[in-house]
Amino acid sequence: MQKMKTHANHAQTFRSVPATSEPLSVTKIQALLDQEWARFKENTSASEKESALALRTMPMGVPSSFQHWDPYPISIVSAQGAWMTDVDGRRLLDLSMGFGAMLAGHLNPVVVAEIEASLKEGMLFVTPSPISRDAGERICKRFSIDQVRFANSGTEATMYATRLARAYSGKNGVVKIEGGYHGSFDPLMVSAKPALDEAGDAQSPNAIAYIGTVPGDVYVVPYNNLVALETVFEEHAKDIACFILEPVLENIAIVLPDAGYLEGVRALCDHYDIILIFDEVKTGLTAGPQGAAQRLGVQPDLITLAKSIGGGVPLAAFGGKKKYMDAVADGRLAHFGTFNGNPLAMAGVRAVDKICTDEALAHAEALNMQALERITQIIEHYQLPAHTVGFGVKGCITWSTLPVRNYRDYKATNFKIAELSWLWSLNRGVITPPGLDEQWLISLAHGQEEIDILVEDFRSLAEALRS
Repeated sequence: MQKMKTHANHAQTFRSVPATSEPLSVTKIQALLDQEWARFKENTSASEKESALALRTMPMGVPSSFQHWDPYPISIVSAQGAWMTDVDGRRLLDLSMGFGAMLAGHLNPVVVAEIEASLKEGMLFVTPSPISRDAGERICKRFSIDQVRFANSGTEATMYATRLARAYSGKNGVVKIEGGYHGSFDPLMVSAKPALDEAGDAQSPNAIAYIGTVPGDVYVVPYNNLVALETVFEEHAKDIACFILEPVLENIAIVLPDAGYLEGVRALCDHYDIILIFDEVKTGLTAGPQGAAQRLGVQPDLITLAKSIGGGVPLAAFGGKKKYMDAVADGRLAHFGTFNGNPLAMAGVRAVDKICTDEALAHAEALNMQALERITQIIEHYQLPAHTVGFGVKGCITWSTLPVRNYRDYKATNFKIAELSWLWSLNRGVITPPGLDEQWLISLAHGQEEIDILVEDFRSLAEALRS
């Protein structure tokens, strides 16, 4: 078993790759998939009916395209703590937790109390307020940044951070990671998950624009590859405003930075005078009490935040060093939004700041590490072609015997087994994201009972695969 520790800031990550494994029967995997899809249909008739009704008024029958899967998604009616209930009356253990937005747990009493108090004071002022000033102070202190501006979604945060870099530098070019997702702003949708027959050389990927977007100048590089990054910087530095990346890739399961990679990125950005943006929309507090940047010991120029900082309320932020934020103050970047800093969102910031203590997050992380270690033992016992990866309170099972260091490695993993693993859990009352490449999340509401369910659910799949 290979546990990894990064050398910076004593930041513990977890990756365990098995020494030996045995191939799985393709026939067995397909038979189990057929069995599980039939079971899904049998147990979710109310979700099927709800989906049919929703199709009348919403494309695909969902508010966000990611929420759809064939033949239809399940529909949730309520949630409490670490659990949700669907329209079929099934109680489901939530290990998705809104990709981190529900880090505090569903209907956390502190979050609810802060929002109820806010409702008595007002829902929207569209003016400065001590409430938004207080929230700004909390975010700046926690994430060690000079200044912050609020927004309403991760897409808004990454969009404005990118625009800020362009406005400050006077340059238009953007460098991003192949396979990196940063929301729906046009340049950041380039090569989010490109088809390999279009993506070109792995060391110098093509920039594949999403249909209907006008991205501008975008350069795409592989993650964990400083040589490729420096090649792009050297050739195009006069045109490049910024390099944006997740410090730990969480669009393709969990991909950890190689030792020294982020430090090398920081040095290259300094050398070529390129603004470094860390997208912490998905890491944020799920990486630790002060986010991934401080945990990994590498400071960007700007960061973007959302999800975990709001307790479940729509909220995002971007901020960083004052010299860059001055481009907002002097008008080079126009940043607007009717709902920016609204009292309900600021109540979410207050609540999360109170409950996401070092001790609370350490407890959740300890539970996550326990799950990772126990699942690793199951993988080793059944000699499955898989390994576990963890960072903070998030973990995943990657169906490959080799570490995944970049998008091309990820594309070589076994998605058929990933689909079976997700569906197997869903049919047994454990819900994880449907993308086959996301992570589970241990929130402040999860306890030992939920960890045992997660582990034993995987054990039952392992037994079925080897039966």
